[in-house]
Formats: sequence, C-alpha cells, structure tokens
Amino acid sequence: MARALQLAEKGLYTTDPNPRVGCLLVKDNRVVAEGWHQKAGAGHAEVEALRKAGSNARGATAYVTLEPCSHTGRTPPCSDQLIEAGIKQVVCAMKDPNPLVSGQGFEKLKQAGILVQSGVLEQQAKALNAGFIKRMECGRPLVRCKLAMSLDGRTAMASGESQWITGPAARSDVQRLRARSSAIVTGVGTVLFDNPSFNLREEQLGLDNASEVVSHAPLRVVLDSQFRISSDAKIFAQPGPIVVIGAQDNQARRSLETQHVETLVLGGREGRVDLAAVLAWLAKKECNEILVEAGATLSGAFLKQGLLDELVIYVAPKLLGDAARGLFNLPGLTSMSEQISLNIQEVRNVGEDLRISATVC
Repeated sequence: MARALQLAEKGLYTTDPNPRVGCLLVKDNRVVAEGWHQKAGAGHAEVEALRKAGSNARGATAYVTLEPCSHTGRTPPCSDQLIEAGIKQVVCAMKDPNPLVSGQGFEKLKQAGILVQSGVLEQQAKALNAGFIKRMECGRPLVRCKLAMSLDGRTAMASGESQWITGPAARSDVQRLRARSSAIVTGVGTVLFDNPSFNLREEQLGLDNASEVVSHAPLRVVLDSQFRISSDAKIFAQPGPIVVIGAQDNQARRSLETQHVETLVLGGREGRVDLAAVLAWLAKKECNEILVEAGATLSGAFLKQGLLDELVIYVAPKLLGDAARGLFNLPGLTSMSEQISLNIQEVRNVGEDLRISATVC
C-alpha cells in the first residue's frame, strides 16, 4: 500500500478535480503491474494497472488507495473492470467519500465473490486527498493560506515593500503549492499594490513534468468588493481562467465585463464579499484545494471566520522591525481567552528559510 500511495502522489498536480489514486497488482508474491490516475478523463489507477497486467491480472490481489468506483462518470466503473479481470482480492486504503460511490464499490466487489479489506494506511491516503474529502463531506474545498514573514513576524515594510522576504528555494516551494491547488484566491489590495501575475513558472517548479503541470494552471480568483481592479493588471496578461468577485453590481463591474473579464457578485455583510459563499461557489466548480495568497486583511478575515484549514508560513532569517506590517489583521482580540490556536504539523528547512505547516484548531 505504501508503494500504491507513492504512485498516487505522481498525480498530485494533474488529477484535479479527481482524487489522486494509485494501484498495485500482486500475484504469487510478485508485482505484476502498477498504475496511477494521471488526469481527469484518463484511465483510473486500477484500469491502468489492469491494462499493463493483461491476463496476469487473473487471480491477483489489487492494492488501491481509494475504493474502486461503481458509477459511470468520465470513465466506466473500475469495480466492474476488476471483476471482469478476475481479481481475487482488493486491499484498499479508504472508502470513497463521494456519495455516488461510498461503500457501493466495495459491495459490488463482494457480491462478485472478491475478498475486500479496507483501512490499510488510511490516514496517509486521507492526507493525500484531504481537499477532495473536504469537498465531498462538507461541500467546500480545503483552504490553505500561504504567508511569508521575517523572524519577528513581519510580512512587509511599513511602506508595503515585501520583495523578497524569502529565498529562491521557498519561492519554488510556493510554485508547487500553487500547482497542486484548484484555485488561488487573493484580494484586490494585493493586486493594486504588488500587481502580481499569480502564474505557474515552469523553470521554478523543479518537476520532471513541469510543462504538463503548467498546462493545468489553477483558477485565479480576485476578491474585489467594488470592482476596483483594472483590466490592465498583470494577472490578466497570463493564460488561464480568472474571475473577479465583488459584493454588489455597479458600473465598474459592467465596465470589466465589456473588456471580457469574468465577474461574479457574492455580497456579504458591511459591503464585503461573502467568503463562505465564495468557497461554496468554488466547491460547485469542483475545486478541491484553495490557496489563499493575500495580505493581512483578507488572510485575517478567512482565519477569523473559521474558514482556514491549513497555514503554510515561510519564515526568513531576517528582522524587519516593529514598524513593519504584521501577519494577520485580527481586530477584536482583547484577551488570551480569544486566542486562535494552531496545531503545528511540520517544521522543515527550505533553503535558507523555515517552512511551518499548521492546522487551525
């Protein structure tokens, strides 16, 4: 199963909106074929392994990281093909959270006389597809917020100058975070001040299949209550889908639309964009993982509203001073009882910087 999970991870950047799945076929204590899901519309992991195994699949045991599907989507049901191939046993890491499948794939296999075992390395399998699971079970994507700060917790000088706090290794790591995400969400303040592209840069990804990964560029979402963004912003000069989401319809929105900019209105309280509605809309667009790359105000709003699942914070060995800008804007916190707690999952070196990965309690 550990090998099957390694195979599944090969699809980390390309399977969206599908889950990442790997499969291993073993017969007479020998691996006869391996397969992994490469992209939506292509063969699922089980199908790829069966195709490579041919007649050797009969009587084999399939190790697969996710319950074989039992419904027809972009491809036929994998459970049917395992049955037809004569597989004798299926060992699975986890049940599929998709209600169209959940448990039904196992049941179909059992009815065909195939032995089924589930729960092997389940936690590792869930971690690989945490966004897909979140969307299926909660109706919203997993939201990951990326931030870069100095050792004294500052993200930019008081003037707003911030390039570059972190080194090239950290910036390449951010490229891979973007590449695995379904969408990148930012605020109009970041666009107006920094004029970023939020694109994928093939030379910085450090991946063997970098050109293919770049072709799967994530959706870029700009939250802009009043539609202040200019159609001349660099973000519009890059290939790939972009949508600007505001709080209310106005002339500025209509002006953007005449310049072929896709817009959407999802208004919330106090004339701001409704962040929960944005996530619900992204889930309907089949987005599994969202990367928030924004300033202290928008990042703080996601955190304060309980909408962040993970934080990835890059810490540079630098000091910017107490006049520099902080990590989050969290007004209203006045006592220790109001503190927001985090669970640190990992701390590791990325070049000259540290990367802290944490979940929100």
